[in-house]
Amino acid sequence: MKTTTHSIDHELERAVLMSLVTPQQKREQSYSAEYSLAELVSLAETAGVEVLTTLSQNKEKIDSKWFVGKGKAAELKELIDEYGANTAIFDQELSGAQVRNLEEFLDVKIIDRTQLILDIFAQRAKTREGIIQVELAQLSYLLPRLSGQGKNLSRLGGGIGTRGPGESKLETDRRHIRDRIDELKQQLFEFVKHRNLHRERRKKTGVFQVAIVGYTNAGKSTLLRQMTDADVYVENQLFATLDPTSRMLKLPGGKEIVLTDTVGFIQNLPHDLVAAFRATLEEVCEADLILHVVDSSADMMETQMHVVKQVLTELNAHGKDQITLFNKIDQCTPEQMQMLSTEGDFLRMSAYNEIDLALVCELIEARLMGDSKKFRIPVEKGDMISLMYRIGEVLENEVEGNDMVFQVRIDKQEYEKISHLLTSYATDQSLDKGENELYV
Repeated sequence: MKTTTHSIDHELERAVLMSLVTPQQKREQSYSAEYSLAELVSLAETAGVEVLTTLSQNKEKIDSKWFVGKGKAAELKELIDEYGANTAIFDQELSGAQVRNLEEFLDVKIIDRTQLILDIFAQRAKTREGIIQVELAQLSYLLPRLSGQGKNLSRLGGGIGTRGPGESKLETDRRHIRDRIDELKQQLFEFVKHRNLHRERRKKTGVFQVAIVGYTNAGKSTLLRQMTDADVYVENQLFATLDPTSRMLKLPGGKEIVLTDTVGFIQNLPHDLVAAFRATLEEVCEADLILHVVDSSADMMETQMHVVKQVLTELNAHGKDQITLFNKIDQCTPEQMQMLSTEGDFLRMSAYNEIDLALVCELIEARLMGDSKKFRIPVEKGDMISLMYRIGEVLENEVEGNDMVFQVRIDKQEYEKISHLLTSYATDQSLDKGENELYV
């Protein structure tokens, strides 16, 4: 089967957007119906859709046949006819039967939030691995919904829902699609093996790894580019970059680390997409430190932060050492500045401010070096005194009797490597040891 991954020229999609709000959603602390619908507008525009108007409904529960109520479906049809729309986009995920019923009633293409996000990813994917991941997610999503895709695939001959796998592939039977899914999983497995080899090499060399995570359009790629001069695509749009980019960064003290930019997160990120990109997102799990980049000027900043934490939890990376970077403070109002958290390790910054970037490097270096430790070494042990200057940054040293006392900020990894050597030199255990003091 030939894979088609490029966008298809088609009649401009003109859409009415629809959102359903249930009591269950209202009870969710991070959910905002207005914000979710506004984000859907941004997603649609990112996909190249002309958004004509929006509509929402409060309903006790989802209608199994129409998703929205029959009366609201009739109201939606009136708006479609009034504005001359050829597409209806729903803010929630629809079943195949709901797509089919709405399509027949409204006589337009029906797209849900998941399919819209998948379409954007199909447009953005550039590398071979990214293209495979997106196609796998699209096919996994479409397989149980094939019965509802009949008119969708032929209505406009392209557009949302037809990018990625391509129209002809979706018209084949389920068996062929399952075979294609197995084939894509095998191809991804080869990428995983290759990436694991790189990870093992980095571990053997003891390189400190830092992963940049955050909500889409928070400024992650900008941060990577400004800190490392990386040639990465930076644009003020959702999901500007998909493929993880790693670059070496030299810290002020001379140590080199690996800094990796990852795909942006979003509210209700499709499960199939998270599953397909899991191998890529494992870079986060392998990192020694996570930089959580937050758009501090965003109206729903706290919601975006909550979404990132949820995805990190799903990846089992929520317990990782983490620094929060409140980015874009130059775009904040005084009220937004006051709302910025003062808990945990954080920095208020702009990715375009050189002083702020220097502070980020200092924070990373402090994590890399860890806490300072005190070492007391007999003056005759010249090899151990020399070691003090090799394993970290000597902050203080003084002579006390027949000993030299060093205060050293030491690389955590370096300390683990030589701690057994230091303790094997321990001499006078009867001496009163201060906190973090090791006698050798």
